[in-house]
Amino acid sequence: MAVHTFECIDAHTCGNPVRVVKSGGPALIGETMSEKRQHFLKEYDWIRKGLMFEPRGHDMMSGSILFPPHNPKNDFAILFIETSGCLPMCGHGTIGTITIAIEKGLITPKIPGKIRMEAPAGLVEIEYQQTADKVDWVKLTNVKSYLAARDLTIICPVLGELKFDVAYGGNYYAIVDPQKNFSGIQDFSASKIIQLSQELRQRINLKYPDHFIHPENTTIRDVSHILWTGTPIDPASSGRNAVFYGDKAIDRSPCGTGTSARIAQLHARGLLQPQTDYVHESIIGSKFIGRVEAVTTLGTFPAIIPSIKGWARIYGHNTLTIDTEDPYALGFQVI
Repeated sequence: MAVHTFECIDAHTCGNPVRVVKSGGPALIGETMSEKRQHFLKEYDWIRKGLMFEPRGHDMMSGSILFPPHNPKNDFAILFIETSGCLPMCGHGTIGTITIAIEKGLITPKIPGKIRMEAPAGLVEIEYQQTADKVDWVKLTNVKSYLAARDLTIICPVLGELKFDVAYGGNYYAIVDPQKNFSGIQDFSASKIIQLSQELRQRINLKYPDHFIHPENTTIRDVSHILWTGTPIDPASSGRNAVFYGDKAIDRSPCGTGTSARIAQLHARGLLQPQTDYVHESIIGSKFIGRVEAVTTLGTFPAIIPSIKGWARIYGHNTLTIDTEDPYALGFQVI
């Protein structure tokens, strides 16, 4: 029997939650954050479940735990925790974590205004602007992203046959654009998109097993997110999305790795040129600015180096406990 205590700072990135675990995180074994992610999943996933699921969290909860860097040239390392698991990379989580870490002094960058962050998916370089004690914005140069497959098909029980692409932006996304049987997210409620996504993701991974495996890290695999697109709320925006993740969550932000996947898809299809802003709206209308910073390769695939710019705001400090005598110590979900 034991009580485990975690000091946390809560924020949101363009509407989606970020809970940084300031203290109470475990010591992990590994030479990289990818290896430490595997150790966490094997031995400490109860921490993720306890802090992310109800009653301490909720269906959209997302967070991170900070670690010292493995390379002394870098500023810190990060583990992402959320209801959907320990993601290799999380864009909105990075923006929120950097905002919290700078404003609350959790890290001291070697170069003010710039940060080198070790994520399980790889090194992420970050810029931020600070005015007085507030971080105005965070821009991350993400891991290499690419279009993994195009013009695949799947049968959706409600909509019928759908065509989709799969792109990687730190996680694998099935991207569903408006077409004959799907007019766009503007015509669907969030609850309906969740209902469609739950079945669709399962069907995609069953129909296309072992199709989506990272060329350089085999622990990153399979479609974990569904990105539905549609007409923007603001006519000046480039696009709008509803990203499904976890078991029943829609990202309230425009989704950082989702935006990376989206602009990788658009660039591969000749629809987005390098150094061109792509203003991406979320389901609630909040915005990220995505950009193709450079063209590269990932394994045998043509790829891009994307950047994502957004903002976050801190809204709470809390001390959470996980008591092993609590029958809901490991959290729960009501599906």
